[in-house]
Amino acid sequence: MPSHFDPRRRLLAGAALLGGSGLLMRAAQATAAEQVLQIVGPWEITGLSPLVSGYLYLRLQIAETLLDVANDGSAAPGLAARWEVSPDGLLWRFSLRDDALFHDGTSVRADAVARSLQAALRAPAPLSQAGIARIAALDARQLEIQLNAPMAALPALLAHGSALVLAPSSYDAKGQVQRIVGSGPYRVRRLQLPQSIEAEWFEGASGAAPAVRALHYLAAGRAETRVLMCESGQADLAFALDPASVARVRRHGRVRLSSVTLPRVLALKVNAGDAALRSPAVRQALSLAIDRAGIAKALLRDPEMAASQLFPPEMAGWHTPGLAPLQSNLALAHQHLAEAGWQRQGEHWVDASGRPLRLTLRTFPDRPELPLVATALQEQWRQLGVPVRVAIGNSGDIPLGHRDGSLQLALIARSYGTVPDPSATLLQDFGQDGGDWGAMGWHDNAVEQALRRLLAAPLPADERLALRRRVASRLHQALPLIPIAWYRLQVGVSTRLDGVRLDPLERSYRLTEMRWRSPT
Repeated sequence: MPSHFDPRRRLLAGAALLGGSGLLMRAAQATAAEQVLQIVGPWEITGLSPLVSGYLYLRLQIAETLLDVANDGSAAPGLAARWEVSPDGLLWRFSLRDDALFHDGTSVRADAVARSLQAALRAPAPLSQAGIARIAALDARQLEIQLNAPMAALPALLAHGSALVLAPSSYDAKGQVQRIVGSGPYRVRRLQLPQSIEAEWFEGASGAAPAVRALHYLAAGRAETRVLMCESGQADLAFALDPASVARVRRHGRVRLSSVTLPRVLALKVNAGDAALRSPAVRQALSLAIDRAGIAKALLRDPEMAASQLFPPEMAGWHTPGLAPLQSNLALAHQHLAEAGWQRQGEHWVDASGRPLRLTLRTFPDRPELPLVATALQEQWRQLGVPVRVAIGNSGDIPLGHRDGSLQLALIARSYGTVPDPSATLLQDFGQDGGDWGAMGWHDNAVEQALRRLLAAPLPADERLALRRRVASRLHQALPLIPIAWYRLQVGVSTRLDGVRLDPLERSYRLTEMRWRSPT
């Protein structure tokens, strides 16, 4: 194994995961000559398949999608250099780049692309929404996709991480992914589920060699650990810092801070099919009891992130001026509970048969602010007279609770940027059966129809804007998802690194643009 993958460094990083902050602070810093970019984040590699971990391979520039995304969210060439669409919108033809190579040295052929896209048709992957009738390789460099109905958003779906293109050598005889052989600038040297990926620059990649030739990604669940690793020289990039860690970085000045506002929202997923939560008045009451400004200021330490509606201002066309801002009003919350048939009995609320209104809120620590916000919500709802038990588990508990119907409330961080056209994610969340990270027990025909129209065919700008605002207004009124705060990604950056430019769509870490600072 190349010398730049130092087992001593991995040992120290492992000690950090075990909370060995004293060892970290005493550890010798990596020398500049090693030139290994050390990245630490909260996201575990939960499986080899792009359906579950494709977003991480995409961010690390290990694998590519058929189409990419420009800075403004529009479709851009990826593995496909160009594409054309038939007049009826049903037939899409893609021409692949001539210079694209997989990391095993084989050429990126259309049949390999077709195989990967076929694997991405499984729900809940976004490409499953496209209504694809056929994917076929016409020759080595041309691929054709036949649709059952027009889908203007197909380029956005093809750019999602679950639609990554892998080499045939990635799969076993049963079609299961056994190793990651992509076509990006970096190739995997070693992958250890669920914790780490080591990768190096692929010499067959097009373009000039980047300054960053080798990288090591490590999953570490605690934000405190991540910031300590960055301060001690064990990490060059520490992603998803919590407010306390951000304050520490600003106070100590040992590392730099980089941030970007994302099309992501901290929100409360509500089971509107649950007997206690079926009434919109109850959902309104829970919302009215939330002090969003207090949470944003005291816990997130970022007052601007208090959500006044579901979509943040960065989501042009979806953020809707004129909507009455979400507010905090405990007296009005009491009125809504009474309107829903609940009666005040002492400090609590009971139904007509005397059963108390008690709820369970699930969340997870992958995003460090979630447990903190969950505790604040618990206290604010206690003041309303609604006792809530907070259960902190794994992120997978949320989809599981959605599918088995056991979920009542979940505090989540939902991104509307993983598919460049948010309509695709929203249809996944608010379609007929709801979604793992969207509605539960709630459906609105007008919302679904508007989203399908937005996805189906190109529309005039004014019609597109009207449909987006119709969706935003209806979600604002019905609250199948209760917004808490918008989201700013905070990243600790080593002083030995320059050229860090964060991607607001969270598609890429843009590693090939980074460069090492010259030693002083």
